[in-house]
Amino acid sequence: MGTGGEIKKIGNPVRPVLRRPSGWRMARIDKQLQREISLLLEQRVKNDAARSAIVTGVQCSRDLELARVYFTTLDPARRDPVLTELRNVKGALRSMLGQVLKLRHIPDLEFVIDRSLDYGERIDGILRSLGLDAVNAEGESEEEFEEESEEESEEVKRNDSDDNENEDNGEDGTGERGPGF
Repeated sequence: MGTGGEIKKIGNPVRPVLRRPSGWRMARIDKQLQREISLLLEQRVKNDAARSAIVTGVQCSRDLELARVYFTTLDPARRDPVLTELRNVKGALRSMLGQVLKLRHIPDLEFVIDRSLDYGERIDGILRSLGLDAVNAEGESEEEFEEESEEESEEVKRNDSDDNENEDNGEDGTGERGPGF
């Protein structure tokens, strides 16, 4: 702790946190907006560039005046043109949201390119250049994880083939014939 006047950064540097009360209601509204915007972009928006957006998250302000809609695209080079097209259809999208949602006030939509995937890939690249493999949640390297996955899939295939042989012989796994025999 300092003597005052210091500013401590909190949160993801790529996706800044909007100050709002934490609670299940705001989280539910965020998820509902994300789901509905994704569906509307997929089904009702006719602009092909806007349809290629993948909505990764929504953060509403406390008073529901503003909703930041984070999106990405499969092709990083198309993000800026898609952002322009999303801004063009934002009014129609907000109107459609008003028909679908049961909210007193539909927030204004602000589209933001989600760069967290790029950030994660950059960190992975740095780790690889340092000779460190990415580590999964169990503390295993990717290579160990892939080897275990291959072993598990081979075991599942063996079990499936054993089950199929039992079915072909009319057995139910107990060594006895099923009913009717």
